[in-house]
Amino acid sequence: MGCTVVKLGSSIVADETGELRAAQLERLCGEVADLHDRGEDVVVVTSGAIARGMRVMDLPLRPSAIEELQAASAVGQGKLYRVYDELLRDRGVTTAQVLLTFFDMSARMHYLNARQTLGTLLRWRVVPVINENDTTTTDEISFGDNDFLAAQVAILLGADTLLLLTDQDGLYTADPRHDPAAELVGEVTDWAALEELQIGHAGTAIGSGGMRSKVVAAEMATAAGVTTVICSGTRPGALLRAAAGEAEGTRCPPQPVRHSSFKLWLKYAKPTHGTITVDDGAARVLREAGTSLLPVGVVDVSGDFDAGDAVEVVDRVRQPIGKGISNYSAAELHRIKGLKSAQVRELLPQATEEAVHRDYFVLA
Repeated sequence: MGCTVVKLGSSIVADETGELRAAQLERLCGEVADLHDRGEDVVVVTSGAIARGMRVMDLPLRPSAIEELQAASAVGQGKLYRVYDELLRDRGVTTAQVLLTFFDMSARMHYLNARQTLGTLLRWRVVPVINENDTTTTDEISFGDNDFLAAQVAILLGADTLLLLTDQDGLYTADPRHDPAAELVGEVTDWAALEELQIGHAGTAIGSGGMRSKVVAAEMATAAGVTTVICSGTRPGALLRAAAGEAEGTRCPPQPVRHSSFKLWLKYAKPTHGTITVDDGAARVLREAGTSLLPVGVVDVSGDFDAGDAVEVVDRVRQPIGKGISNYSAAELHRIKGLKSAQVRELLPQATEEAVHRDYFVLA
């Protein structure tokens, strides 16, 4: 059997006041248990800790201050997990609470450790219930409404399917809440064509996501070979139908050109710490020939980064070319930019030839 990652957004978990949708969660946990009983490895990624904390503390609106969001999450997380644990335990399924941060996905060793732990839990036939560790995250390093987190989990586990459950039937040509002519998109094969659709960014009163974040998550997961379905979490049986490959919601099949998990991690998860500007020749070969970036092609360096940090690579007019792991610190690159390899070795005898090796570079 395969592996399915099921993501439940805040609007599926709780209503506008933060009250848990108990009957809906019970039904969805029943469907998760059905998948598990069939021999499928199942991982649940859930939002809703902040919403649950809001309800417990009787907060009328979702807080905007980061410390209040963190506090609300701290109040709600344990109570939210207990609901999943009890509902799945009633179906004979053992669960494990797993809290991850952006840092866990952006630091390679943490990323690999997360994969090993989750893999062990699945071998033990345990269903991991994953949420972002909101109590330690910040505005700058968060997953949003966990769509990105769910995609990263699907990628690191090599999952077969990612199900993004929402309060809509799937992706529409426009927002169906405001445009009665909006049509459901049954399948996505041309990601560039999605730019023409009116895909909203806004989340709900208690969430932080929106359809745009689901589309980005789906594009990321399908680039790693993970079939992704954006579908309803409110319609009974939708989860099971989508997992079985039946027509349900918006299906996004794996993209024909696959990317390694490392390059997907680099592109989407590892934060950049600076920018390298390159000349026209370097820009051309990076885009067209898949070569490494040498110091001779570097014309400017900005930011404060160390060797091993991720940097954005741009051309002379600041158009993004890609993202890569720098073999030099910013200070070292300032010294050797524009120099040929022999000149670089005179200044830095132990230096590697490439500023950014092609194996550690991904196009934008």
